[in-house]
Amino acid sequence: MDWKQIIDKYYTDNDELKDILIRHSSAVAKKALSIAEKHPELNLDTTFIEEAAMLHDIGIIKTDAPDIKCYGTEPYIRHGVLGAEMLRTEGFPRHARVCERHTGAGLSLNEIVSRNLPLPHMDLLPETLEEQVICYADKFFSKTRLDTEKTMEQAEKSVAKHGEEGLKRFCKWKEMFE
Repeated sequence: MDWKQIIDKYYTDNDELKDILIRHSSAVAKKALSIAEKHPELNLDTTFIEEAAMLHDIGIIKTDAPDIKCYGTEPYIRHGVLGAEMLRTEGFPRHARVCERHTGAGLSLNEIVSRNLPLPHMDLLPETLEEQVICYADKFFSKTRLDTEKTMEQAEKSVAKHGEEGLKRFCKWKEMFE
């Protein structure tokens, strides 16, 4: 798997967005790999973590989020499921799961239905440890302040904006990974 080749395939004519994607994803990958290094007892697949972290947001290119140079037509909240479709087409179903399950601190069917989100009616929760580590690491980085890692308090506050369920998952991961 060559994550750079996949990004290059889809990001041929938007260099600004490609730069945002790679810088954000690199920060997420670095943090996720640091967690894996701190916790050898979890026996995490670090090659997969690096690849999937670099591709977790590939679907943003299809969304409408002009503040981060995304000029697609889909709502931004769909970037995970859109990225998952892209990676399944490329033949990477395991990596696709990271895409579709990293939004927020994952989204349960209950959250999707009760908030009337334009997402498939199914649990989109990180299940494997690798999925959870990447989702957790992602909460510390935005695409608008690329060179700044959020503090734990800032990450918790950001996750809390989207509901109690996600904050509970995030806090469980904090116990596991810090």
